[in-house]
Amino acid sequence: MDAKDILGLPKNSFPALEKKSRPHKESQRKPDGISREVYALTGGLSSLMPAIDASHLKKKPPSDEKITWQWLPFTSSARKDNLQLYHWVRVVNGAPPTGDYSFAKYNKSVGIIKYTEEEYEKHLNDPMWTKEETDQLFDFCERFDLRFVVIADRFPSSRTVEELKDRYYSVCRAILIARAPSSGDVAANPLVKEPYNVSQEIERKRALSMVLSQTRQQERRDEEVLVEAKRIVELRMPAKAAEESQLAVASNPGAEIIERTIPGETASSSMVVPSTFTDNAATLASLRTLRVYLRTYALEQMVQAASSSAGLRTIKRVEQTLHDLGVNLKPRVPTKAVCAEHLELRKEILILLNLQKQVQYKEAEGSSFRDGSYGESPETPKDRTFIPESMSFGGERVGKKDHKRKGPGAPSPSAHKRPRKMKASDL
Repeated sequence: MDAKDILGLPKNSFPALEKKSRPHKESQRKPDGISREVYALTGGLSSLMPAIDASHLKKKPPSDEKITWQWLPFTSSARKDNLQLYHWVRVVNGAPPTGDYSFAKYNKSVGIIKYTEEEYEKHLNDPMWTKEETDQLFDFCERFDLRFVVIADRFPSSRTVEELKDRYYSVCRAILIARAPSSGDVAANPLVKEPYNVSQEIERKRALSMVLSQTRQQERRDEEVLVEAKRIVELRMPAKAAEESQLAVASNPGAEIIERTIPGETASSSMVVPSTFTDNAATLASLRTLRVYLRTYALEQMVQAASSSAGLRTIKRVEQTLHDLGVNLKPRVPTKAVCAEHLELRKEILILLNLQKQVQYKEAEGSSFRDGSYGESPETPKDRTFIPESMSFGGERVGKKDHKRKGPGAPSPSAHKRPRKMKASDL
């Protein structure tokens, strides 16, 4: 007997654990138009760019077409020697294809400028170059399609690549200018607009060779220097921004003008203009953290900062004043100097509007005093006389309330009061 017999439980009371079934692997169907061996070699992955559409493989040729492949001769228009070569050609119904060689269209050549004897004598004379060398240079440029490294390798005299380039481009530039009816007709030509610079090309190649010849240690050292320079710039930026904001506030005397002109103004209204200068300095500091920004965007941000403390009506009045003065709301040429002058003009207009508001307030205050709207100040009545405080017979002071209650013909206060009890000190 076991525990199951004692408890009266069947021996197979727990269901058998089901075996975990493996996920069914979906079999990838072989695409049509491809053999099983080729599909097995690709590992079941189709090519990224199929050369032939699968639907094209299913297409059967028409029954009336007879297609054969023949070994036929051909010529190419890209060659000047009329060389005849052979290749396999698809022939339909015994009629070979006609026309030029299909790859002849990829033969591109550079158009080289030709000059005459008269043009050379008039515009192309150079003491450093003879006419024979110039003619040979242009012949090689046409032959090797401006591959100046190949030209310098085959050039008979010892000329550098930069010298060959300089001579070729200077000749082309002089010929274009001489043949043009006016200088404006060829001003947009790259050869005229951006002439070849020999010294800059030599310096560029020297710097490139220095970079390519660096060792791993030198590259690592340069990277460390750049990282350290970036860290130093980031550490100095907050201090620089704070210094610029302080200079901006110190260089604008607008706050002092407001305080001297309106001494009775409240603190909230007198601090409108100085706060705009501080906001502009903070805006400039935040824009410099972006490293790259548009001047028009910076001007909009500074205008918003300058107008943040003003109301909507004040902003509208500033824009109306600019319109009356014939000034655009956004400068057409937003250079640094123009943006600074535009912002300064907005600040002066804002100061002018604040001063006008204070003048109107003072005038309204003065007119209210002249009209007497506040009423006359109370005067001291002339029929009342000053009554000094008096003492009673018993040394008691008559209060002020008794004087107020006492009218003309009223009995004396001693007639209404009870007599004071006598003390031992009074005897």
